[in-house]
Amino acid sequence: MEGQSADLISSLLPLVALFAIFYFLIIRPQQKQAKQHKEMVAELKKGDKIVTNGGLMVEIIKVEEEYLIVKNHGDSEMKLAREFVAKLLD
Repeated sequence: MEGQSADLISSLLPLVALFAIFYFLIIRPQQKQAKQHKEMVAELKKGDKIVTNGGLMVEIIKVEEEYLIVKNHGDSEMKLAREFVAKLLD
């Protein structure tokens, strides 16, 4: 009986180790990056320059609850959903 429980533990140990490796190398960094992106999007303000997921570099001229009113280099205004902000330019 004791041999079977030791065998069960030794067979589950590699599985637990594999899950731990996946967590620390894949899941945790993705969660951290998503949290940072969410905070960045929440802190956007008028005058910030951003890059959209489509690659457009635009400037924010008005911040709304779900959307951002932005203008591009040609001074045309567009409405952009917050989830399409890729990154903030310095």
